[in-house]
Amino acid sequence: MAGLTLRDVKKRYGETQVMHGVDLDIEHGEFVVFVGPSGCGKSTLLRMIAGLEEISDGTVAIGDTVVNDVAASKRGVAMVFQTYALYPHMTVYKNMAFGLKQAKTDPAEIDKRVKAAAEILQLGDYLDRSPRNLSGGQRQRVAIGRAIVRDPEVFLFDEPLSNLDAALRVQTRLEIARLHERLGNTMIYVTHDQVEAMTLADKIVVLRDGRIEQVGSPIELYERPQNAFVAQFIGSPKMNFFGPGDLAANAAAVLGKELPASQQVGLRPEHMVISDPANGVVEGKMELVENLGEYAMVHMITETGVEFIAKTEKPPAAKKGEVISFTIKPELAHYFDAETGLRS
Repeated sequence: MAGLTLRDVKKRYGETQVMHGVDLDIEHGEFVVFVGPSGCGKSTLLRMIAGLEEISDGTVAIGDTVVNDVAASKRGVAMVFQTYALYPHMTVYKNMAFGLKQAKTDPAEIDKRVKAAAEILQLGDYLDRSPRNLSGGQRQRVAIGRAIVRDPEVFLFDEPLSNLDAALRVQTRLEIARLHERLGNTMIYVTHDQVEAMTLADKIVVLRDGRIEQVGSPIELYERPQNAFVAQFIGSPKMNFFGPGDLAANAAAVLGKELPASQQVGLRPEHMVISDPANGVVEGKMELVENLGEYAMVHMITETGVEFIAKTEKPPAAKKGEVISFTIKPELAHYFDAETGLRS
């Protein structure tokens, strides 16, 4: 196992800079998730760690070794891509053994590693099958097995679940979590899905426009986001934001503070509770209710035109177009600078 250190890592394509001085420390054995919207640079950063993209400036070190000029095949990393990239004419066994065979590994050692990986991934009964006879989840497990047999110091996953349906994503996500627990290797995982990030990661790295917005454990990012971007990105549905003019008349009394014009208050939908107007922090006209059985998503709009969502245990008794008040425990409210977005 090995940790990683990134110092002032930059990436340019001609005159266009896409990564802006990334600094990051990853301890050995950690499961780290890069998360952010499309185009934020998470896959580019992963590919620079893998050696598939050149680093314009800065250093990447795996363990104690700077690997900027080390070939991808010599870095001690193994990458699992979004597409399975399996050889259709080869069996599962041959797909998993191919890299070792190319490296002229002893056949007995190849057999040992492939069978050990197949046992970990529950692929023992499929070694003689071709990829076309496997489900999507099984194909992704073969791709992961191909990485395991290389015995890498670091595993890199580039959105490995995006081609799977919802049920298979949940199943394969659990398998990857169990794999990390069993192997204990350092793993870096790229996704745009914050649910995957929250459920898999020891540490989440939130990226935007080639910069790191925040690094921390899932619960740290959820409970104390450093800025409005992280606050809205982490959590589903996203955090609601209100200016002082959007709040109910008694909001200051409930929250225990006046909201100045320079601030916004952020309220998570799952923390909002239907209340009487006297105890309301925000109120709005009901637009739509999504009744999902175990909970309901109540879509609202304030008198000032701000749309927001409240997550309730059951649908409200009110009808569409009626006004509903919501309150919240003061300690669950988040405050941000209206201009910079920084936590205040």
